[in-house]
Amino acid sequence: MSQVNEPIENLDEVLKNHKLSKEEYQDILRILEGRHPNLVEIGIFSAMWSEHCSYKSSTKYLRGFPTTAPWVIQGPGENAGVIDVGDGIAAVFKMESHNHPSFIEPFQGAATGVGGILRDIFTMGARPVANMNALRFGSVEGDSENAKYQRHLVRGVVDGIGSYGNCMGVPTIGGEVSFDESYNGNILVNAFSLGLVKSDEIFLGVASGVGNSVMYVGSKTGRDGLGGAVMSSDSFTEESKSLRPTVQVGDPFTEKLLLEACLELFKTDHVVGIQDMGAAGLTSSAFEMAGKTGAGLIMHLDKVPAREEGMTPYDFMLSESQERMLICAKKGSEQAIIDIFEKWGLDVAVIGEVTDTARMELMWHGEKCADMPIAPVSEEAPVLDRPTARPTYLDTVHAKNVDSFKAVNDQEAYETLLSHIEVSDKAWVYNQYDSMVQTNTVKHPGSLDASSIRIKESGKALSISSDCNPRYCYIDPRKGAALAVVESGRNVAMSGARPLSITDCLNYGNPENPEVMWQFAEGCEGIKEACLELNTPVVSGNVSLYNETNGVSVFPTPAIAMVGLNDDENKVLPSAFQEEGSQILLIGETKGEFGGSLYIKALYGETVGTLPPFDYKQELALWELVIEANKKGLLKSAKDVNVGGVAIALSKMAALSGLGIETSLKVENSRDIFDESQSRALLEVSSDNVEALIRMAMELGIKVTNIGRVGGENVRVNDVALPLAKVKDVYFNTFANTIEQDI
Repeated sequence: MSQVNEPIENLDEVLKNHKLSKEEYQDILRILEGRHPNLVEIGIFSAMWSEHCSYKSSTKYLRGFPTTAPWVIQGPGENAGVIDVGDGIAAVFKMESHNHPSFIEPFQGAATGVGGILRDIFTMGARPVANMNALRFGSVEGDSENAKYQRHLVRGVVDGIGSYGNCMGVPTIGGEVSFDESYNGNILVNAFSLGLVKSDEIFLGVASGVGNSVMYVGSKTGRDGLGGAVMSSDSFTEESKSLRPTVQVGDPFTEKLLLEACLELFKTDHVVGIQDMGAAGLTSSAFEMAGKTGAGLIMHLDKVPAREEGMTPYDFMLSESQERMLICAKKGSEQAIIDIFEKWGLDVAVIGEVTDTARMELMWHGEKCADMPIAPVSEEAPVLDRPTARPTYLDTVHAKNVDSFKAVNDQEAYETLLSHIEVSDKAWVYNQYDSMVQTNTVKHPGSLDASSIRIKESGKALSISSDCNPRYCYIDPRKGAALAVVESGRNVAMSGARPLSITDCLNYGNPENPEVMWQFAEGCEGIKEACLELNTPVVSGNVSLYNETNGVSVFPTPAIAMVGLNDDENKVLPSAFQEEGSQILLIGETKGEFGGSLYIKALYGETVGTLPPFDYKQELALWELVIEANKKGLLKSAKDVNVGGVAIALSKMAALSGLGIETSLKVENSRDIFDESQSRALLEVSSDNVEALIRMAMELGIKVTNIGRVGGENVRVNDVALPLAKVKDVYFNTFANTIEQDI
């Protein structure tokens, strides 16, 4: 007898557990033409209509993102975005969040985040060649229980990222790590991956062709990760640690086999489409593949390879077990595909076929256990128009500025900023990652600004930077998000590469809070504006909401990863000083801007102020100057000026190079050596090339100031100074000393 019509007992409780509203249930009844869903169908609707899978709170604001350019091959809507990088080669990249799982179980949460983003890349037919990550933690300094727990989270997350990425043989070439008490209850773990593929060999996640087979490949399915997508679509409470069973368990060795098997498969003509089983597992992959083409599917769940006894159709559809893919195979190719995956020691099974019904028919030992129209489930998730309200805190935040606080001696301020955990080198983190595997890394972690890899086949290089300043986004969600795009692009330009496109990971608090929805809406507008002005379209991305614990949301954190192209792998520009005696030029204007600055945060413990208007033309002129001057061989190194101002940027360059500096710059107020005015950079130039560089800058309408030279045993910026040896000690050892104090 069919199980489709089995009624659900305790409907109200079931809906609550699946985070479905009464209004959504009425929609479900409409879609099922008045028939009440069974538990399997409820589970499917719950997953597909979860915030994590459906973007129901954010869709309204994502519309209008610029997504096209001559170099964009594939924009949002697939597993990853794709851009043309010349010579018949395409770069495939995306950023994803694994925030909730990483807070509950830091090692596995972070590890499976890496595994998931890697599958997004090789599902498109690309071999992953570079990983990055953007990590946000709470306060890690001191002896409080929270600080101890945050240090535990740092160690667990870094271990998970390193373990998975290293085992996969994919270099982790850079990223960012930052800290703020707003993340005490909800850390952010955003994973980025980039792969390379021939432009005419890209695969998409589609199912089509009546009679073609649906095949399952990879690991067996277990109960791990059940409810993961729904869990990631809710806020945290004190009881959230009980959700540990909803965190998937990863196996990078199996994923490595899956990667190689898929890349071998892609060399054949057997595949119509392929999809990673990510959030919501078999449910999302099957519905998305068929939904894109209007096809129907029939799947026999009892044929899915199982890892545990007594598993049910509900378990098979909702499990988020890792290292699995769904393939739409050309009819007649089944055995050839089976042979490939069995050769690599992986499970493989034909579990269904494509139909012309436009329905998802699920079978269990010959009986139908679910029967649903595909399009409404995958395409008609509620699009919410949540209330928005300008946050009341902004009035208080904007009422203060740097002059609201008692002045601090500049030398004291310098030493405080230099030793701040936001500034210090994160070698403790990146030394746990293999950054040189595949031997293509040109600019590695810790090199400042963007990281770079060469494209062996073309002799070109890609530069990538992940960036976001949550303090800026807190005091001005729109400008802060725009500046995240700007900063990531500027970092890429400092390596000599031209910024081309971004992927994003939009991390915000509870969308049911009108102030959070306002922050999100403003952030999206800022990203749209910046991407349009800078001609860097959005090609992929992710939204992560409900980053809230006990009613406290994280700072708005729209992480941006920018990818740029350098035409010559031998002209990747370093960001540390190269030679004693070089001249140091400051490009751009220092205007005494301290809104949301590290200066105010580090010295006074507050995040306040305003962000001034931003000039995109000046920013683009700065990029043009550095990129073109680098092509002409006029530059030895370049670094942008951001957190901590000129004094901290110079100190980082000096520490990394082991070369002292003597510099002096004219400022209206002595503390302006720490200000965070935008569109500025420090360029190292030989004396012979200074005039040529100044001429180029003048033609572009950019201010240039010669502020000093490289050399000596000290780091001196105006009236503040420390011995170079001291600067290096503080810069390189502060972070490790903080994170390891419990070990």
